[in-house]
Formats: sequence, C-alpha cells, structure tokens
Amino acid sequence: MFTKLKSFISKCTRVFKITKKPSGSEFKAIVKVSGLGILIIGLIGFIIHIAWQLMI
Repeated sequence: MFTKLKSFISKCTRVFKITKKPSGSEFKAIVKVSGLGILIIGLIGFIIHIAWQLMI
C-alpha cells in the first residue's frame, strides 16, 4: 500500500514538472471552447426535453 502511494506521488510530481502555466491567449481560448461546449450540450438537452414533453 505504501509503495503504491509513493509511486503515485512520484508520478504526480513528474507531471507537475512537465506542465506549464497557459498564457493569457491560451486561457481565453480554453474558456471560449469550454463555454461553447457547455452551451451546445445544454441546448441539446433542452431540445430533447421539449421533444419529450411534446410526445406526452
């Protein structure tokens, strides 16, 4: 159990060393794409809900 935890911590440390902080433009692009995805999924759910209500 202790060796698994130690291995997990070393893997996490390696990932944190490799990653970098995104620039301002990268962050804005990520926010735009994420927001658009949320809106699309919400719109699909709303359309399905309305269609379901019309069938009943």
